[in-house]
Amino acid sequence: MVKLDVGVHVDGYVADAAITVDLSGHRELVEASRSALEAALELAGPGMSTATIGAAIEKTIVGYGYRPVSNLTGHGLSRYVAHDEPVVPNKAIDKGIILKEGDVIAIEPFATNGSGRISEAPVNEIYGLSASKPVRLPQARKLMKEISERYKTLPFARRWLTGERAEYSLMQLLRAGVLHRYPVLWEVEGALVSQAEHTAIITPDGCEVITRKTG
Repeated sequence: MVKLDVGVHVDGYVADAAITVDLSGHRELVEASRSALEAALELAGPGMSTATIGAAIEKTIVGYGYRPVSNLTGHGLSRYVAHDEPVVPNKAIDKGIILKEGDVIAIEPFATNGSGRISEAPVNEIYGLSASKPVRLPQARKLMKEISERYKTLPFARRWLTGERAEYSLMQLLRAGVLHRYPVLWEVEGALVSQAEHTAIITPDGCEVITRKTG
């Protein structure tokens, strides 16, 4: 089972999408997250609570005999910000956020045959800029400038960095609080997890999915 989670941007305006490819005979687990995504998109619109969307996601996944991953959520998107408000839960909650026209949201249900929770693995490949701060080393200052100009606050991969002592400079920026990590995630029991995701703009009469294949 392979998950492909892709983000793109045009002039800082971000879209996020994900699919899961079944390579191990777990077709229904993949279908559970896909169906939950479609159920959520059917509900998304102005005046709709994210709590109601989360309940629909949970009901759909449980209907397939699996659990939603409760400590992962969908999210809002804004210019140069890949994870913003509002949070879109993957389970029923007591109180949500009311969506309004113009909101841009990424809905991403996760279904699992495990406990329904994930934790952070001790591996980091993706980073993001938190804030520009004074740093002592010239190489670290140069790297901070490069990151700020090239990626702004969007995530970037460590392997994209070039230049003298890039790895050491990266660690210096992390220690200074200039960067934050996006750690690899895994299910706490080592179970399988499927994911499906689309980005949608809330319109007057529902939502427009901007990451769905057309034509």
